[in-house]
Amino acid sequence: MRAGEEFLRHAAGSLTEPMPVDLPGEQARGVFVQRAKTFLAKARIEAEAVLGREGGFACARILSTAQDMVIEALFDLARERLYRAHNPTSGEKIAVVAVGGYGRGTLAPGSDTDILFLLPVSTPWGESIAEAMLYALWDIGLKVGHATRTIEECIRVGREDLTVRTALLESRLVVGDGTVFEDFQQRFDRQVVQGRTTEFVQAKLAERDERILRAGQSRYLVEPNVKEGKGGFRDLQTLYWIVKYAYRIKDPRELVRVGVFTARELGLFRRCEEFLWRVRCHMHFATGRAEERLTFDVQRLIAERMGYRDRGPTSAVERFMKHYFLIAKEVGDLSAIVSAALEARDEKPRALLSRVVGRLRGRAKPLSGTRSFVLQNNRISTSGPDVFREDPVNLIRLYWYADRDQLPIHPHATRLVTLSLRLIDESLRQDVEANRLFLEILTSRRQPDTVLRLMHESGVLGRFIPDFARISAMMQFSMYHHYTVDEHTLRCLGVLAQLERGELREELPLSNHILPLIQNRRLLHVALFLHDIGKGRRESHEAVGARIARQLCPRLGLTPQETDTVVWLVENHLIMSQSAQSRDISDPRTIATFTENIHTMERLRLLLVLTVCDIRGVGPGVWNGWKGQLLRSLYRETEMMLSGDYGGAERGERIQLAQRALREKLPDWSDERFRAFAQRHNPAYWMKVDLAHQIQHARLVEKAEKLGDRFQVETATDAFRGVTELAVLAIDHPRLLSILTGACAAAGANIVEAQISTTQDGFALDTITISRAFNQDADEMRRAERVARHIVATLKGEVRLPEIVASRRAQTTVSQAFRVAPDVTIDNELSSKSTVVEVTGLDRPGLLYELTTEFGKQNLNINSARIVTYGEKAVDVFYVTDLTGGKISQAARQQRLRKALLDVLSQPDPAQPANSPNAA
Repeated sequence: MRAGEEFLRHAAGSLTEPMPVDLPGEQARGVFVQRAKTFLAKARIEAEAVLGREGGFACARILSTAQDMVIEALFDLARERLYRAHNPTSGEKIAVVAVGGYGRGTLAPGSDTDILFLLPVSTPWGESIAEAMLYALWDIGLKVGHATRTIEECIRVGREDLTVRTALLESRLVVGDGTVFEDFQQRFDRQVVQGRTTEFVQAKLAERDERILRAGQSRYLVEPNVKEGKGGFRDLQTLYWIVKYAYRIKDPRELVRVGVFTARELGLFRRCEEFLWRVRCHMHFATGRAEERLTFDVQRLIAERMGYRDRGPTSAVERFMKHYFLIAKEVGDLSAIVSAALEARDEKPRALLSRVVGRLRGRAKPLSGTRSFVLQNNRISTSGPDVFREDPVNLIRLYWYADRDQLPIHPHATRLVTLSLRLIDESLRQDVEANRLFLEILTSRRQPDTVLRLMHESGVLGRFIPDFARISAMMQFSMYHHYTVDEHTLRCLGVLAQLERGELREELPLSNHILPLIQNRRLLHVALFLHDIGKGRRESHEAVGARIARQLCPRLGLTPQETDTVVWLVENHLIMSQSAQSRDISDPRTIATFTENIHTMERLRLLLVLTVCDIRGVGPGVWNGWKGQLLRSLYRETEMMLSGDYGGAERGERIQLAQRALREKLPDWSDERFRAFAQRHNPAYWMKVDLAHQIQHARLVEKAEKLGDRFQVETATDAFRGVTELAVLAIDHPRLLSILTGACAAAGANIVEAQISTTQDGFALDTITISRAFNQDADEMRRAERVARHIVATLKGEVRLPEIVASRRAQTTVSQAFRVAPDVTIDNELSSKSTVVEVTGLDRPGLLYELTTEFGKQNLNINSARIVTYGEKAVDVFYVTDLTGGKISQAARQQRLRKALLDVLSQPDPAQPANSPNAA
């Protein structure tokens, strides 16, 4: 007997200690409730200790055993003291049965206790026993799922209700009449289970698919649901329920005997089960509730509790999550093995082609062009057990045929692949034919991401490209990334495949237009496959990825020139998104700097499409029209500079063209009025503000003059860009942007861009772009008008910003799971007229207001701003000048500014206690 079980036996003495004979029944029940509470509290402490010493399964068994002891003692109390049957009839029998997870003899710390009060026939005595026990269990504080049924009712409901049938499948007698329970088991097996295997399997698989759809289709979501998510605890349970039902087994060890698993695969099943039990138990203990979702803050707690430590550039929490995702993948492997075994018994519905209607049954048929593979039930399978050993290239060729014919792979073939992975050695990696086939799969015009995912799931991809194995299941501890690195890469390739099929022409008009213009499309596929392959190393992943590309591309058959282009794309795959989102595209220096690194239109086209696929592959909601517009603008400006036709005119002529275009859009204005309006703006205005906004500004000035009100705000939504714009006219002063950002923060608006224009006569025409909160324009416009009113009230001094922003910040806590090292970079080379200040730190409500307030205190004008948020990380870029319009050139002043901004970034969150990690 283990120490934990010995402890329970010793502690349970208090439960069974005799009650005073003269103690009334209700008082005896109250005494028992207090004893049970004390016992269970001690049992939980011991279970948590066992979790650390022996693991998750041992912990779950301890908790289940403790529950058994309470129920056994309570049953004796109810039968002997509360409702004693002095002359029991043959019907006055009862069995207390554990069902569901409790029926397996395991419980997580926060799990419900599911019990069945089983009666041969319904009697008042049996109902009274069940009721008395339930009230006591509730008083103890247990979450009890319960039912009181006769054997006949269990049979009827088990036939009708899949959930009840599943729960009863794992029933276990806790206490009571053994003959009643044995009778039930025999009848349940005979009248419910027999002859209904196919029905049960199909129903459980459909239930699993629906559950995964709710929890998230990918098993590589960075905040997975451990219980309900793909590759999680419920998948493992479903697998066991199915084989238990189909093979009529009572213990997982019998899976080897019936031929479903090998001994090695049974060991894998046990390891997966143990790991998931450990994670769930730690989660429940750490949070004090039945928490099943591994959120970022919980991940850090569990990694620490399970003993993970930082190793090199990989943090403890990232190492823990990689282990979790590898386990989730192995659960998927086990499910595939069970599917193959069930199909051999004709219990599981055969898979159909996603694109082909109908099914082909019967004997295997030859597959066109090969003797190594056959068609079996409309899926590719091996013609014999030695096809991979005889020719290891077949391990790649199998997936080439799957892509060529758009056919799924038979589970038997997949299992043989996993058993043959050792054949993928350096010799096969250097094989010309194997690499040619792989490149054709990677650059397929059909569904390369689907086939590559099959290769990845089976282990072939990581063995054939060892560097890809290093990013397998690699999690990036960030709110910005929705998937693991490998899953993100495959999703990027999926976006590219959609783009090539023309499915994204409405959402990505520019990419859709230029894709056919790309001369060498395979470079795009290879670069996208390799763009993040260098992650997880000490060096920047762009540099590491470039070196990997330099080595791998010749192996895949690319020419030296093609290799150079792929290496360049991998090394520079972030520069376009960073330039578009973090730099002022209207500044000629920005375009010149970006163009210097591009050189050719082919590279520009390749880089744009790669950038779009990369952003869209990050996760739902990351891509939006605003980012698309920024990229299109950068692309167009760079295209003009590369062609040497920068708009077809020099600067002075472009300004005149812009003014003439605006004049045509204001036919109701006199020439004198237009001339006065044009003279209010400096030359830079006509270069960087587009015609639509020039018209808006003109009408805004007109409205202000008509109303005699110098403060005006107009709103407009842009559903395609996914943003709302606020055009603001106000008297200019150094703290104006601070007031505007503070007003937006106080109104709950998230600013994504600020474009500042100052007139010659002391007015500001600023465009504040905020992210949308509502899908419907009517709802969004009502919100925008509310923000606009808040801005006007603030400009007129009717609102005290510091108190409101501080209050809003106190109401919104920043997750303590994340750490972002604050950083401030000051650069005088990135812009011809302004000093560029880049600020990086942990995002929080009101941060932009606090930063812009500090610029005002430093007597600096903000000419434009780019506001970018990568999950929890804020990267804000400001183009600033001093009050004379010059750059900040003095080193001492730069140092003062840097220190002041770092102080803002390092301010503690008022919602956190002073001794919290983020308060330092």
